[in-house]
Amino acid sequence: MKIVCLDGYTLNPGDNPWDDVECLGDLTVHDRTSPDEILSRAAGAEILLTNKTPLNADTLSALPDLKFISVLATGFNVVDIEAARKRHIPVSNVPVYGTDTVAQYVFALLLNHAHHAAHHHERVLNGEWAKRGDFCFWDTPLIELAGLTMGIVGFGRIGRRTAELAHAFGMRVIAADVQHSDAPDYPGFEWKTVEALFAEADVVSLHCPQTLDNTEFVNKSLLIKMKSSAFLINTARGGLVNEQDLADALNQGTLAGAAVDVVSKEPITADNPLLRAKNITITPHMAWGTLSARKRLMKTTADNIRAFLDGTPQHVVNP
Repeated sequence: MKIVCLDGYTLNPGDNPWDDVECLGDLTVHDRTSPDEILSRAAGAEILLTNKTPLNADTLSALPDLKFISVLATGFNVVDIEAARKRHIPVSNVPVYGTDTVAQYVFALLLNHAHHAAHHHERVLNGEWAKRGDFCFWDTPLIELAGLTMGIVGFGRIGRRTAELAHAFGMRVIAADVQHSDAPDYPGFEWKTVEALFAEADVVSLHCPQTLDNTEFVNKSLLIKMKSSAFLINTARGGLVNEQDLADALNQGTLAGAAVDVVSKEPITADNPLLRAKNITITPHMAWGTLSARKRLMKTTADNIRAFLDGTPQHVVNP
C-alpha cells in the first residue's frame, strides 16, 4: 500500500517519528508540498496524509489510485469531502488529540493579557525596577480572573475543557453552540445566543469549526456589542474573524485586547491588518503543538490507516 504524506514537518519536525505509520505500507513523507507539486507527489498513492495541503475536487479527480485520505488534524476543510464522497474515498480526521493542550494555551494567552509577565521581565532586565523607588511596579493593568465571565463559542471537547479551566479560576462560564448538549453544573452557567454572549462576556474564546455559514461571523456588528474592557481569543480558525474589523476595534479602543493563534491566511502575510493593531498578541498556530499532543495525533493517524486497511474506517467525516 503506497502512503504519501504531503506536509509532515509540523507533526514531526524531528522529535515524533513516523514508525507507527511506516509499518503499515510504503511511506513517503514530504515536509511541505506547494500547490504545483501536489499531483506529482500524490500520483499513485492509495493513501494520502495531509495537514494543510489542500485537496480540491480537481486534484482528487486526477488521482485514480486514491482510496483513503487521513487528515493530520481535527479540522478537515482542506479536503473537498463532497468530491471525496462521490469517489467513495473515506476521509478521516483526528478528533481528539489536542484538547488539553489547546485549552491550556487559551489560558496562556489569557494570563499573558492579565499580567504581561514576559513584558515586565524585560523591563526588569532593562533596569527599570532598579530605577524605581518602590519595592514593586507594573506599567500595564493587572487583571484578576475570578468573578469575570468567560464566553465560549463552540462547546465541544476543547470548549468544554476551556470551560473547566475557567471555572477553576473562579470565572463564570456562558456558552453558545448550535447544539445544546448536557450543560455543566457550574454555578451561573447559561446557554446564550452568540450576540448575547459577546455582549455579556469579559472574555470570549472561539472553539467552533469554520463553515460557510460562520466565516467572518466575528465582524464589526458583533464586536461593537462587546464591553470595551473585554478580551477576544481565537485558537480555532482565522477565517472566523473579519480581521480588518477586529483591527479597527482594537485601534479605536472599543475592545481592550485580543489574542489570535490563527489567521485567515497562514503563514501570515505582510498586509494582514492585525499586524498593525494595538493590544493584540499573535502567535504562529502553535496551540496544538506540544509533543504530547503530536504523539497522540501520530498514534491516531496510524490507527485510522489500520482501521481503513481492516475494512472498518474510523473517524470518517464524509460517511
